[in-house]
Amino acid sequence: MRRTLLLAGLLLTGAAHAADVDDLTAALRQARTLAARGTAEVSVFFPPRAVPTRTAATLPAVPFRPALIAAHFTVTRTDAPPVAGRDVTRFDLVPKVGQAARWTLWVDRAWNVPLAYEERMPDGTLARRAAFTQVQPQAVKVKRGVPAIPAGLRPAVLAALPGLRLPPGFVPTEVRVRPAGGLEVTLSDGANVLALVLAPRNVRAAPGVASRRVGDGFVWLVGNLPAAPLRSALAGIKSVDLAGLGTFLAPAASNP
Repeated sequence: MRRTLLLAGLLLTGAAHAADVDDLTAALRQARTLAARGTAEVSVFFPPRAVPTRTAATLPAVPFRPALIAAHFTVTRTDAPPVAGRDVTRFDLVPKVGQAARWTLWVDRAWNVPLAYEERMPDGTLARRAAFTQVQPQAVKVKRGVPAIPAGLRPAVLAALPGLRLPPGFVPTEVRVRPAGGLEVTLSDGANVLALVLAPRNVRAAPGVASRRVGDGFVWLVGNLPAAPLRSALAGIKSVDLAGLGTFLAPAASNP
């Protein structure tokens, strides 16, 4: 009997989390076509900067990918106090694996778009936060797209960098040419973004940066992860062969 009740409880919990993911997905997709405007306070503490807080008319865009969030995060919905005088629902996103940052979003109940979000490191340290303090009476139409992940990009990146160990939960989503030379591969877990850089020169040591020399160039990994997983991702790279990544560049970039 106890086992039956436990199984029933687990099934109900799983169904509740699935519903929470669905509701968050709907809000993130709505935010691609509708947005609040007003006065927002934006604070960025990672990477460190001299003046971490500013005001803006809208929340800075974050390239959330709902499908990856559903795969890599546990999402929990709760009630929350109003934001900028409007009723909101709070969504907490906790990574299922690895040491990536966790997120909280506050979504307007009427417009179904975010009015605030924050990113926290695994130890709870605040990395960034953006929240409206005042909003206009009506949301406005916007057009914000998130490019689809090219088919075959993951195996191509792993083939280009034999020995690369992608941080848990992260997948390659884009490749682009760097103005200073080399390529940059964007890695995402749905909320957090890392930059995997293939460059002719090294990068200065800093929090959230790991690099190592491979052949005649350097490979960097930059983003909000502890130093150990950043270094571990690069430690096994044996060589670099960029030829297979050329097909994933935009035509103007691959054929200047």
